Amino acid sequence: MGTIRIAIVAGEASGDLLGSHLVAALRARLPQAEFIGIGGPKMIAAGVQSFFPLEKLAVNGYVEVIKSLPAILAIRRRLKRKLLGLRPQLFIGVDAPDFNFNLERYLRKRGITTVHFASPSIWAWRGGRIRQIKRAVDHMLLLFPFEKALYDQAGIPATYVGHPLADGIPLSIDRNAVRDQLKLSHAATIVALLPGSRQSELQLHADLFIQTAQRLQAQIPGIQFLVPLATKATRTWFESALYRHAAADLALTILFGHAQEAMAAANCVLVASGTATLEAALLKRPMVITYRVSKLTYRLMWSRRYLPYIGLPNILAGRFIVPELLQEKATPENLAQAVRNWLEDKRAGAALIDEFQHMHSTLRQNTAQRATDALISLLQARGLC
Repeated sequence: MGTIRIAIVAGEASGDLLGSHLVAALRARLPQAEFIGIGGPKMIAAGVQSFFPLEKLAVNGYVEVIKSLPAILAIRRRLKRKLLGLRPQLFIGVDAPDFNFNLERYLRKRGITTVHFASPSIWAWRGGRIRQIKRAVDHMLLLFPFEKALYDQAGIPATYVGHPLADGIPLSIDRNAVRDQLKLSHAATIVALLPGSRQSELQLHADLFIQTAQRLQAQIPGIQFLVPLATKATRTWFESALYRHAAADLALTILFGHAQEAMAAANCVLVASGTATLEAALLKRPMVITYRVSKLTYRLMWSRRYLPYIGLPNILAGRFIVPELLQEKATPENLAQAVRNWLEDKRAGAALIDEFQHMHSTLRQNTAQRATDALISLLQARGLC
């Protein structure tokens, strides 16, 4: 069998993780496959030839995207030409819907089979996007079970594959073992602070998280903080915020990466909304979700919402099981109080762990294998492998 060329494009760190798992599973089943497109370090390590830096696409929020739009559109134009010349048998868009759906529609019109991995939040807002999806994709791979009925109703072929984080995180975590690994006391009260993976998120959250930590340290003797940061740029920004707030006395340790270890070691997690909230749930940790964007972005997003919550644990549960403090409600006072509530109410924390255990079991589906089965079936049905 000849070479099978698969194009795959991710637009941010969470997509890089999803894409790397999928590429590894596909490579095991299709050793003759070559992978091209756009990916981050995990996808590149898995064997993807990345034509452009993933960081160029990792921009969040309506207003923020507008500033970077010319560069993003230029990348997409160049990528369209490149992929059309290379004629992959399959294109996989990993998340990044604003970038990928346009690309998928373009390629599909020209006879290239298109798949999208991870549905956008059509169940939360922008429900009209389902029509755009129908024009863009031949098949959708779904991370969450409740999404399947929406795609069946719209007549879009889709497969629920579970979430790879649920496969990778053990059903039970030994917090003390993780604390030993990080050389932390078993008895300490520890809060993990996750202000976001993008520099744009640090710009909006670093001061807020530091001020919250200062308030908690004044209220809880001996409290410690862990701050996992993904890049040198985000670490530099956070350290400059520490300096601005004269926070040298904070019992705070910055980790380079190791977000899961920080959350697993913690009694509670203060986390910016995003994939990290799902990680915290799978690690069975009480959390407080927060987020800030520019005022204009917030007004545009909030006016189009369908659900009263944005955090993945609440969306999966179908109700508020963890607090969300967003925008003007995201103050150091409010966040510190919400964290203290979890630290002080052990009964509520135990009930939350039961909820997270059920969530984990539902999402644990051997995602990479299921997704690979669906993709190979699609390729075979079209005579492409």
